Amino acid sequence: MDIIEVKEIYKTYDKDSVPVHALNGISITFKEGEFAAIVGPSGSGKTTLLNIIGGLDEPTRGVVMINGVNITALSSRKKTQFRLENIGFVFQAYNLIPVMTAKENVEFIMFLQGKDKKEREKRTSELLEAVGLSERINSRPNKLSGGQQQRVAVARSLASKPKFVLADEPTANLDSKSTENLLEIMEQLNQKENTTFIFSTHDARVVNKARRVITIEDGRIISDITNR
Repeated sequence: MDIIEVKEIYKTYDKDSVPVHALNGISITFKEGEFAAIVGPSGSGKTTLLNIIGGLDEPTRGVVMINGVNITALSSRKKTQFRLENIGFVFQAYNLIPVMTAKENVEFIMFLQGKDKKEREKRTSELLEAVGLSERINSRPNKLSGGQQQRVAVARSLASKPKFVLADEPTANLDSKSTENLLEIMEQLNQKENTTFIFSTHDARVVNKARRVITIEDGRIISDITNR
């Protein structure tokens, strides 16, 4: 079943009155449970596409449907609520809240959703155990390595049981061992919870793990290959 439908998306940025065409008529769908990588050179439109799918950016033209909902037509308030309930994000810079512990960072999304304390604590404990950080549950980000911070970010992205996770260059700041561990964790969570993962990446290690690889150049899809 298709959970994401991107229909004829265009995005033009007006860079001081010299238009930059970031996306040029992209149409693509994603099914539930996919583990997909979007690749291409810098400036090809990977992050822009991810941001538009996630409702963090507006297309100049076109439609994004998620589970039958046209998110491009939602108001800002409704779009924020929709993201909270349906989409998990993993960012290159981790984006953890520095004054919160690992536990509090993971729990925060569920707090915003209005989940009760017992449910929040149970889910947080399960996720931090899944990413191998049970012993660092009370550590703040400045006491964690880069790899550990990104694992907290992955746990946080799954806390609300989202329909899918968008990961923008999630391994860019990690060493080889941390990258290998993180990808293994995400693959296991993908298989266990059937959560769709969509990466934008330059990292060959991510591409090798992906079961589908979409290549973008100059804002257009030039290939879409399912590996396995």
